[in-house]
Amino acid sequence: MNPTSAPEPSGTADEAGSHSARPLGFIGLGQIGAPMATRLIDWPGGLTVFDVYEPAAEPFAAKGATVASSPAEVASRATVISLMVQDDAQVTEVVTGPDGLLSTARPGTIIAIHSTVEADTPARIAALAEPHGVLVVDAPVSGGMMGAHSGDLAFMVGGPDEAVAVLDETLAPMAGLVAHLGPIGAGTRAKLARNLITFAGFAAVGEALRLAESAGVDVARLGDVVRHSDRITGGPGAIMLGQAAGPLAADDGLRPIYEHTRTLGEKDLRLALSLGDSLGLDMPVAAQALDLLAAALGVPHEPEGT
Repeated sequence: MNPTSAPEPSGTADEAGSHSARPLGFIGLGQIGAPMATRLIDWPGGLTVFDVYEPAAEPFAAKGATVASSPAEVASRATVISLMVQDDAQVTEVVTGPDGLLSTARPGTIIAIHSTVEADTPARIAALAEPHGVLVVDAPVSGGMMGAHSGDLAFMVGGPDEAVAVLDETLAPMAGLVAHLGPIGAGTRAKLARNLITFAGFAAVGEALRLAESAGVDVARLGDVVRHSDRITGGPGAIMLGQAAGPLAADDGLRPIYEHTRTLGEKDLRLALSLGDSLGLDMPVAAQALDLLAAALGVPHEPEGT
């Protein structure tokens, strides 16, 4: 399709009294992207979608969305465009390639990168978009397929204030939380830190399962216990209450709570390591957790002899 033949997007924020008249675009209709985009089907300004795998777009056509033949066509129709593609290379190609968004995007267009990419990629893309008058925001998500289907994703947003203000409304159908974290790149840095918790936790789960199974525990039922208790306690996020990393001040109200947590945690980790030793198991995650727990809680032990 010749982009110049595409209809001009109708409506502006001023005309509508909100940003809802802005036409939206969504590129990347995979396991998370598709349910995200589905929640935008009824967007008042209309939705245009694109995926390199053409069958992925068919359900959207059936529901009334416009299916584009390229990223360039998406940008010719939409002024707020979400990207949920696989990696840095795909983000770069979709935005800057010969048939990419910048080949047709009008000044004032906003591109939101939801993909998890390298920390410096959003700023690099933003610099390439700036001469075109296009704003780039990084807004990666947490919550997985479940959050995408339920519209309860957490968005970690970094970018210029004028673009973030628009995204507050356009992300709302997909979001349970939109956290503004700073300038371009802040969202991606937050996502990398958040995923460190997730995947380090998975490594601990693998070790815990080996310990439980070796000790004769029903690991499926143990999974029920972990999921139940994490719903109550909040899991690892329950200790993320401070305003900064590092040791807590002596007068910080959290300090006695975390000192108590340190005492219990170190005791239980030693007990787990003792059980593992009796079963002949190597448990490097538990051993490192014992070494690092106090500092992680912000209540490191005083050096001996002080």
